[in-house]
Amino acid sequence: MGTTSPKKKSNRRRVTFSLSAPTAHEVSLGGDFNDWDAVAYPMKKDANGLWKKTMVLTPARYEYKFLVDGKWQNDPKNDQVCPDGFGTQNNVINVS
Repeated sequence: MGTTSPKKKSNRRRVTFSLSAPTAHEVSLGGDFNDWDAVAYPMKKDANGLWKKTMVLTPARYEYKFLVDGKWQNDPKNDQVCPDGFGTQNNVINVS
């Protein structure tokens, strides 16, 4: 007789990051979830100039920014920020 173990529920959550930048040529997402790798998470632009990236993250507090045409930029839709240790600020998102 076989035994089955109950399926574990995944506690990971889908999170979509977005930035309106119609004139940008290249946008990527960097944060402590990817060791601030500027090329690891390129974002895709839709017909309206909205760049998006959906990720699956475990519940935690994360810091992030967008890299827009080679320059780091904060998320204008998120007023939760913290000092980044370099004289500017990072955005903060809490995934629950």
